[in-house]
Amino acid sequence: MWKIGMSEEIGKALQSVVDRVNQAAARRPKTLPALPPRLVAVSKTKPPEMVIEAYRQGQRNFGENYVNELVEKASNPQILESCPEIKWHFIGHLQKNNVNKLLGVPNLFMVETVDSVKLADKVNSSWQRLRAASTQRLKVLVQINTSGEQSKHGLPPEETVNTVKHILSKCTALHFSGLMTIGRYGYNLSDGPNPDFQVMLLSRRQEVCDSLKLPLEEVELSMGMSNDFEHAIEVGATNVRVGSIIFGNREYPNSAANTPSPSPEKKSKVVSEEAAKKMEHLTVSEH
Repeated sequence: MWKIGMSEEIGKALQSVVDRVNQAAARRPKTLPALPPRLVAVSKTKPPEMVIEAYRQGQRNFGENYVNELVEKASNPQILESCPEIKWHFIGHLQKNNVNKLLGVPNLFMVETVDSVKLADKVNSSWQRLRAASTQRLKVLVQINTSGEQSKHGLPPEETVNTVKHILSKCTALHFSGLMTIGRYGYNLSDGPNPDFQVMLLSRRQEVCDSLKLPLEEVELSMGMSNDFEHAIEVGATNVRVGSIIFGNREYPNSAANTPSPSPEKKSKVVSEEAAKKMEHLTVSEH
């Protein structure tokens, strides 16, 4: 529910996150590509008014996890009128039977969760058919399951190169933009850099670039959410997905007894003050 006073709250929260993004980028090793991180404001379960307010405050990239919610929000007359330069990212699990619905979304900028060759082929053929009049390719990221958790979607890491190669050679309507992961929930940063980010995703990007002769700076890394986006940027993220600390905790009105369901970000351990301090001084591998 939109309430008076929320405009100021969203403005302050968004500016705080933007400042933290920039500060984290300044702490990155000089050996990493100097790409300004893109902030994707995750607006799932939030009303159009909140999206419009964040847009008014200068935010342009927004992310949604569910196809139906993205279709509804992106087609909202208020958003279409007030947010002409909005860029929508789909960041949830995509089933093949929902591809056509997703690709009809106005101002769709990127699909971050392509996790199989079959899904890539489906997205490619659908984009060709639905956007036949346009020569613009659809940006996609390949999602990798870096933590090996069965509850998470994504490619097995060892299939990364072949999947990217397939997209580059066979999916002419798609623009391969990089790799994406959801790090394991509950990782304690006081233990050191998150291996899902630093070891798995960075090393897979290097492998992709070496094998397919791609410039490192042209392969993005989407990793990091509300609880760990600063650390993700420090080790190389170029795209972070932040929701609850901009828009507030999510409410799921259809859940049992209207009880708010915790977001994935909330399922992670809250990083202690001690861990937060240590995070600023983490030794980041520079390769």
